[in-house]
Amino acid sequence: MIIGLKDIQKSFGVEEVLKNVTFTLEEKEKAALIGVNGAGKSTLFKIITGEMSCDAGEIFLPKTAKVGYFSQSLEIDSEKSIYDELLTVFDEVIAIEDKMRALEQEMSSLSGEALERNMQAYSDLSHELEQRNGYEYQSRIRGVIKGLGFDESEFYKPIRTLSGGQKTRVALGRLLLSMPDLLLLDEPTNHLDIESIQWLEDYLNNYPNSLIIISHDRYFLNRVTKKTIEIENGKSTVYFGSYSFYVNQKETEREIARRHFINQQREIKHQQQVIEKLRSFNREKSIKRAESREKQLEKIELAEAPENLPDTIRLAFKPERESGNDVLSVKGLAKGFDDRKLFKNVNFEIKKGERIALIGANGIGKTTLFKIIMDRLAPDAGSAVLGANVFIGYYDQEQEDLSLEKTIFDEVSDAHPTLSNLAIRNALAAFVFTGDDVFKTISSLSGGEKGRVALAKIMLGKANFLILDEPTNHLDLNSKEILENALINYAGTVLYISHDRYFINRTATRVLELTPDGVNSYLGNYDFYLETKSTPVVTETAAPAAETKSSLDWKKQKEEQAAKRKLENQINKIEQQIADTEAEIEECETMLASEEVYSSASKSAEFFNKKTALEEKLNGLYAEWEKLSE
Repeated sequence: MIIGLKDIQKSFGVEEVLKNVTFTLEEKEKAALIGVNGAGKSTLFKIITGEMSCDAGEIFLPKTAKVGYFSQSLEIDSEKSIYDELLTVFDEVIAIEDKMRALEQEMSSLSGEALERNMQAYSDLSHELEQRNGYEYQSRIRGVIKGLGFDESEFYKPIRTLSGGQKTRVALGRLLLSMPDLLLLDEPTNHLDIESIQWLEDYLNNYPNSLIIISHDRYFLNRVTKKTIEIENGKSTVYFGSYSFYVNQKETEREIARRHFINQQREIKHQQQVIEKLRSFNREKSIKRAESREKQLEKIELAEAPENLPDTIRLAFKPERESGNDVLSVKGLAKGFDDRKLFKNVNFEIKKGERIALIGANGIGKTTLFKIIMDRLAPDAGSAVLGANVFIGYYDQEQEDLSLEKTIFDEVSDAHPTLSNLAIRNALAAFVFTGDDVFKTISSLSGGEKGRVALAKIMLGKANFLILDEPTNHLDLNSKEILENALINYAGTVLYISHDRYFINRTATRVLELTPDGVNSYLGNYDFYLETKSTPVVTETAAPAAETKSSLDWKKQKEEQAAKRKLENQINKIEQQIADTEAEIEECETMLASEEVYSSASKSAEFFNKKTALEEKLNGLYAEWEKLSE
């Protein structure tokens, strides 16, 4: 065990943040720490590091254990370059190298016992250097700098000239290289693009020591952690699995608890009716039997009513009118600034009902492309044409459309005067504005809070084409899930930029990858994009003239016929798999409704998990069938 917490409690004034936090972490174990905003996650990290004291409880941590803590506000203020700052992590290793060089110089003038002593000292230092991985530290530094998104030309850039986000990345790199026994990471992916996040995932998967991660990036947590510690209402619950396992397990447990509560209440009501009936007979034996049942009823350990799920708020937003089938046509777009070309030859079509994720490297021009579509920026070449009856709802990260002098509530109600106060409050509550928070002025809000207000306004609007630039930034897990469900059920069309791969997986029907030379299109979600990226992709350009059959020679016709037969066989096979899987799902639903299963917690969990897995399999089969049918 690297660390153990027992009954940790912490209050701020009358607010009790942590009531009973208990868990252990083994050596080399990797865990996620999750909970809604304000649950006390960062507070717990500060208690572990000693930066803050707890009111009660115990922490068991070996005295020799080195703890490293990366916080959201951590920056490096240094006169050194990026490379030289990270080099300071290896001061002790460099000192060993200096001693070895000094011994090398001395050896040339020594002989006899003095030489032997020097050679032994040199051997000891060499062994120590090897133990500290001292022969590879320079390559490790270069690998970390590149992995965190810095170009090789920036290695010796002074840290004082960097942006806040870049300084935070340098601080993260220094912490990773220091290799603490327990690594605490609070939102480590906030200033990273997708490529850097993927690098960090691989780095942490190979990290030889223990770590605990706070993150809103659910895909990242799934890839790195195998234990999930949830803080809810001040108490901790440990789930021995990834984030997705936690979500499914918690849903199963809540469903089991709900069924148990309902069944118990039904049984209690039945017993009370029997007791009442026995008493109505007004005979000695019947009254004794009623009293006996009453005593048995008093002995029942009452199940607590299960708490409502945090995401009980359900937002639905519907377009006021439908668009035509052709929503957007982009042809030959190109854009650059000064001497720097962002992209060229961008061609794609968007049809009604699609939910499309636009991805690409930072700085490639994704937001610029959005501004061209919105007619807020002129392209260097090409066109972006909206279809008939298309009305846009646009969310941008700058929140330029908010009135700073208004309250949150007035900002939303003025934009949507026909909505009831309850509908507006529900929408704001989904984005963590409750109680008197709704009367704060826009000018007093942080950038993230302004973003959440803007997103609430968009969702309540009547647009039929949503264009969203990083809509999940600054949202907690609960708000992300509410937004995801709203988009999945949205009857209009959606085009969005996002680095949230879990969000893309849940909502996207297609992925567009913007490159300097055009757009690559992938039918499906982010996982499908990753799977197919190594294979030839469809680049959306102007369609070439169709080749007539008469121009095909006999051999080519035979090849096409064979390929068609193979494709038809694949489609038939998948259709059969779909039918079989649907039958299995129906069988699971039948079993879940049977008394034999719903009265048994273990059997309920077994069939619920099986049904969930089958539904995920079915989604994959449908996606594959659609791809082959195309």
